[in-house]
Amino acid sequence: MKDTLRQYKNRAAELFSQGNLEGALSEYRSVMESAPDDATSRQRVAELLQMLGRRQESLATYEVLATVWAKRGWVLRALALCKVILQIEPSHERTQQLLATLHAQLHEAPCAQAAPSKPLEPRPAPLASPPSLGRRPRIPIFSQLSGSEFLSLIGDLELRVFATGETLVEQGQASSSMFAIVEGCVGLIRHLKSGGQRTVAFMGEGDLFGELALVTDGPSRSSVKALERTVVLELTSDRVAQLIRRTPSVGQMLQTFHRERLLSQTIGSHSLFRGLSREQKEAMTRDFQLCSVPMGKILVEQGQPVEALYLLLNGHCQVVLDESTGHESPLPPLEEGDVFGEISMLLNVPATVTVRADSRCTLLRLDREACERHLFHQPGLRELLTRMAAERLHRTSRAHFSASPAAGGSGGASSL
Repeated sequence: MKDTLRQYKNRAAELFSQGNLEGALSEYRSVMESAPDDATSRQRVAELLQMLGRRQESLATYEVLATVWAKRGWVLRALALCKVILQIEPSHERTQQLLATLHAQLHEAPCAQAAPSKPLEPRPAPLASPPSLGRRPRIPIFSQLSGSEFLSLIGDLELRVFATGETLVEQGQASSSMFAIVEGCVGLIRHLKSGGQRTVAFMGEGDLFGELALVTDGPSRSSVKALERTVVLELTSDRVAQLIRRTPSVGQMLQTFHRERLLSQTIGSHSLFRGLSREQKEAMTRDFQLCSVPMGKILVEQGQPVEALYLLLNGHCQVVLDESTGHESPLPPLEEGDVFGEISMLLNVPATVTVRADSRCTLLRLDREACERHLFHQPGLRELLTRMAAERLHRTSRAHFSASPAAGGSGGASSL
């Protein structure tokens, strides 16, 4: 049976690529006859009927399928099909009723907890039909809306389809939209300074990305690429801004969602926190502050006490050594992923350099008390930080010497 179904699907895909829509429709209908629970093939039938202009047949198929997805708990799939139905027939009454049911389901889902990206692991083959229990989408913005606001929002969502290998978001570029994955899978890809690239995480159905564009004006930290045919619901920042003006809790929820996911990803992957247990990382996450600073902002000032550890997420910072003559000697800049401030706190000495934002920067900040509680009392971590302190102090001393008039030069690294 499985081999026969695979043959039908392969033949359908081949006919579709050749532009033979009637032939592809016939093959997918053969799948439905042999496997009535294959909801994915039923959706392909509805899509082909719509392409062929058979409006009523496609409406009826979409409606049945939307109800199936809703009952199985796959809210985003049902929501996407409701949008398709309303595009075909805006006054479709039963679909309006189904949307009210979906809104209630979204309210039942836990909405305050962030959705961390999936760690790198072999991806399972797509299911022909999702399991009956399904999974709730972790999308906070929908559950913060009243019924009327939710229905109004549906009209502003754009249903988009991306082919395998297509880029949805480009690293380093500002995005103006948030995306919810209806079906498919994407990879978060980080482009390295060496010219290579690294896939850092996967995201799949029910996951949200792009909320950074709605809570900060910073560029995307990763590219997002479709690893298979991927369907998303897109919501622009302009529309979200309107919602936030009417419902401030939407903005608060997005801030919380973004902060918790960002912290989870950063603390989970940064080498400085690698030796901490999961429980320790979770406890530290609650004490980190997410902050954005403008270009020119002084974060650490030479000769002054340092009261926090900083982890640079976006942007770059200038590091300078102030000479007694009033001359500033530039040192290697701080870039994404760099940590500063912890050395001066660990050794209880003033900062030996000044750190200034050289662009608009997004940082994580952990104050002195939290550093003492989470970091400085960990034996292995304290040893690592002490070794880093000694190395940085040595390099800064060399930089101070080479930057002096007698030495006739400049350069080196910083001790912060």
